Amino acid sequence: MRQYLKKIERDSLVSIIINCYNGEKYLSEAIDSVIKQTYQNWEIIFWDNQSNDNSKKIFHSYEDKRLNYFYAPSHTRLYEARNYALEKANGEFIAFLDVDDWWEANKLEKQLILFDDQDVALVYSNFWIANCSNKKTRLAFKKNLPSGYVLDEMLSNYPVGMLTIIVRQKSLKSLDYNFDSRFQMIGDFDLTIRLSVNSKFSSVQEPLAYYRIHDNNMSKKHRKLQNLEIEKWLLETSHNKDISNKRGFMDRQKLLLYFKGIEAIQSHKILDAFYYILKVPYKLKLKLFLLIVIPRKILNVFGRG
Repeated sequence: MRQYLKKIERDSLVSIIINCYNGEKYLSEAIDSVIKQTYQNWEIIFWDNQSNDNSKKIFHSYEDKRLNYFYAPSHTRLYEARNYALEKANGEFIAFLDVDDWWEANKLEKQLILFDDQDVALVYSNFWIANCSNKKTRLAFKKNLPSGYVLDEMLSNYPVGMLTIIVRQKSLKSLDYNFDSRFQMIGDFDLTIRLSVNSKFSSVQEPLAYYRIHDNNMSKKHRKLQNLEIEKWLLETSHNKDISNKRGFMDRQKLLLYFKGIEAIQSHKILDAFYYILKVPYKLKLKLFLLIVIPRKILNVFGRG
């Protein structure tokens, strides 16, 4: 393993995609976590989606030739911006880091070792969730993360944090397209599922990154939009038998009903909520029912996911 890692350090470039739109608040912490990596053969592809804050100034304060700045000709949605950034990447491997997240110093080193298996297309890890409002940090996943040919597991209980992904560039190029720019919320889920149809994944069980929860997180602000996009994805993907024939595809349909139930409860549409209670499995029925009767402050405990 150590011999292979030395070879990677000498030969294999990792392109780290950082998409930014007004990310000045946390940007330095994200960049610093890359510079501190024990694995040093990397480049940053920084795609500035027409920020109007100090993001550009902060980025250019770093004197490191591995940091590459690109200013978007027009402001676009996130996944379209990710695709533009990917076009600038030169690495054999691609990693992703948003401006409000950060990495452990040994992240790249620990994950790149697993690409010794030439069949592995993507490596991911567990991560920490850092909540800015209560200053608490929790582990994202308590169960072991699956490795191998994991399409079913990805559909049933999606365990991949975008901030932990490293993927082979050639594996991305084997797809018909990279990110689906129609999506605003689930583009990473869609990409990862399509990769997992024919490719092998590997995982690092320990947390190697930090996902920051704050008031501007898209996933927190747009639960309804996420549900709509998952519904659209399920409908379109039902024609792809490589995916829709999996047991996990049905699990994903049930999870959508559960999340719609949460949305109904949060909107005080209790009759709608009971409709979804009738549609989901017993364990999810119980959770939704409890959300109706327990104090609102506990909603987030069940509403994560």
